[in-house]
Amino acid sequence: MDTKFIGKKSAAAGGWGALKSCGKRLLQSGMPISGARTMLKANQPDGFDCPGCAWGDPEHGSSFEFCENGVKAVAWEATEKRATPAFFAEKTVSQLRQLTDYELELNGRLTHPMRYDAVSDRYLPVAWKDAFAEIGSILTGLDNPNRAEFYTSGRASNEAAFLYQLFVRVYGTNNFPDCSNMCHEASGIAMRQAVGVGKGTVLLEDFEEADAIFVIGQNPGTNHPRMLGDLRRAAIRGARVVVFNPIRERGLERFSDPQDKIEMLKGGSTDIASLCLQPQLGGDMAAVRGMAKAVLATEDAAVAAGLPSVLDHAFLAEHCAGFAEYRAAVEATSWADIEDQSGLSRQEIERAADVYINAERVICTWAMGVTQHLHSVATIREIANFMFLRGNIGRPGAGLCPVRGHSNVQGDRTVGINEKPSDDILDALEKHFRFTVPREHGHNVLAAIGAMLDGSAEAFIGLGGNFARATPDSALVEKALRRLKLTVHIATKPNHSHLMPGETAFILPCLGRTEMDLNTAGNSQLVSVEDSMSMVHGSAGINRPASPHLLSEVAIIAGIAQATVGSDVVGWAELADDHDRIRDHIEATIPGFENYNARLRKPRGFHLRNTAAHREWDTLAGKASFSCEALPDETVHQRARKGEGRFALQTFRSHDQYNTTVYGLDDRYRGVYGERQVIFIHPADLKAMNAEAGDRVDVVGEHDDGIERIAENFRFVPYDIPRGSIAGYYPELNVLVPLGSAGRESDTPTSKSIMVSFRRRQAA
Repeated sequence: MDTKFIGKKSAAAGGWGALKSCGKRLLQSGMPISGARTMLKANQPDGFDCPGCAWGDPEHGSSFEFCENGVKAVAWEATEKRATPAFFAEKTVSQLRQLTDYELELNGRLTHPMRYDAVSDRYLPVAWKDAFAEIGSILTGLDNPNRAEFYTSGRASNEAAFLYQLFVRVYGTNNFPDCSNMCHEASGIAMRQAVGVGKGTVLLEDFEEADAIFVIGQNPGTNHPRMLGDLRRAAIRGARVVVFNPIRERGLERFSDPQDKIEMLKGGSTDIASLCLQPQLGGDMAAVRGMAKAVLATEDAAVAAGLPSVLDHAFLAEHCAGFAEYRAAVEATSWADIEDQSGLSRQEIERAADVYINAERVICTWAMGVTQHLHSVATIREIANFMFLRGNIGRPGAGLCPVRGHSNVQGDRTVGINEKPSDDILDALEKHFRFTVPREHGHNVLAAIGAMLDGSAEAFIGLGGNFARATPDSALVEKALRRLKLTVHIATKPNHSHLMPGETAFILPCLGRTEMDLNTAGNSQLVSVEDSMSMVHGSAGINRPASPHLLSEVAIIAGIAQATVGSDVVGWAELADDHDRIRDHIEATIPGFENYNARLRKPRGFHLRNTAAHREWDTLAGKASFSCEALPDETVHQRARKGEGRFALQTFRSHDQYNTTVYGLDDRYRGVYGERQVIFIHPADLKAMNAEAGDRVDVVGEHDDGIERIAENFRFVPYDIPRGSIAGYYPELNVLVPLGSAGRESDTPTSKSIMVSFRRRQAA
């Protein structure tokens, strides 16, 4: 049996392995020296924001903070390789479609605007003015603005996102399918219900004061490595780090900080987690409910013994609504149900609760391991409930911290990318720009795909991202895109979405975050982004553009807008040439951006005030609001064990990728090399199937909608994961995620709750 792709896992996250990987990616990009110089300007006041994750930067502004994924993201964007018109002339779109994501993007940066020619099945160069004119003509020719979908990636700047939403609303629709719909939608919904604001309540400095940090459904080592530095520093000073994750992730076990010279020279590392617990897929709500049950039992025992209270009664009385009802719901939940649904023992859960009880200041962080389930909103409400018990919101060293993905996914929402906009923002836009804004709610990602499939949507414009690969049900999404009248992709590199052209299709190449954006006066333009801690800071590229034919995202949006809606309401060209004027409009319409241009130019930018962090509750009750929802009737792992040979699957990233961008084929933290079509599975489950490591299988979706979903030719990797649960990489496994399975209230694809079975393949 061929198992050469399974090797040794890194002893710790970071360390020399990270440095080696970074060097490999810089060499691969063709810019080892210039790339290293470029990295020294990342996340600096006079440089550019890293195009990677949304983890915060120290407000005081440190020297360069090393981050492996940041190096990969910069090398990926600033590569010397070019996807010129000659690249598109060599192969048809049908031929390009056979390349993997990795192979396709290795061809480098796009250099010219391209238009699809159906006769030759190739993309051909097109002039910018002709592209804008044709796009505008098709959009204005639709019989209803709601027949167009306008997607946004989290890499778009505040300025680009604001201009985009303004153009689309002048055009007449709120159709904003957004990357947020596929990741932290549940966080925003649940937190608005619980504390009145859909953003994290902590600053980066709070991690320096926390006594305990609970990390739930999150893998910082791969997704936002700079967070490991903050967790390491917390662990060194004695803070307890408690991890809930079905898979034991190396970065949350041990971390070797590449910035610590002594640790690097000695080959040492630092223990991160004090306690690692492995719940079953979908079992997080039950685990948190169990901790709350243990806290309340300890409170009762303390009261009976005349000891100090465990609960923060002053906070509960002054700031909370619904505590009595919540307590009743917890007491009505049996330990048997908690253990069965969480997959953890009562003793394990009580150990975690003891950490919480003995910590004065607690932060709880989470990511998509929590948000991509049917009951994600209820789970995050339960996390908020748990934190309310001891008043761990609205004071230093404590709070809620959903950790976003792409660098400006939070900022895009702040400046108006929302298919369900508030009346406040619509009223402000209408008053300031003096046009009638559309009030009807628009499409999110799943609704947009549905509209494309049923023919009610006829056009798609993507501001960044790789829509076809990021979304669920890959085969259906490809069909949806290819039946449209118009597809437009604003991008830096070729990706698979470009290879699913509509009747008329364009690829419009844009500047990257690392590149200078010069206006007509020759002055460098500044853009801004917002991180997971609501810090807004500037970003100015320092490299020469990859091609003289590139335009900024702002300029491309302005060109399409001018050709579509004209300049009666907005002077698009003037805004594209002066980003300060865009920020003036943001300041006039979006709360929190007072003196935007002046504050943006201060070192490290500024913080958008968070009302919940000040214990001001913009909820229906006017207080922090408990939820008393019962545990789910059944989670995916409970359903899976009812059927013979069924498993609960979650998708996740490898260590050598970021979202749909695949930098390489190794996952050294999990010990997999040169292979992506793998399934991580408990060794006992392999044995029960009479299977071995390296065996090949097709993974078959078990959703009950009559659609056959198969991911072909995957290989088993024995791994430390709960029995009955399995895992593998996306986007390769997105084909198994049904469009019809989405989170309640959030409408987020349930990429962590997929029912599957296996079909054995013959050895090649």
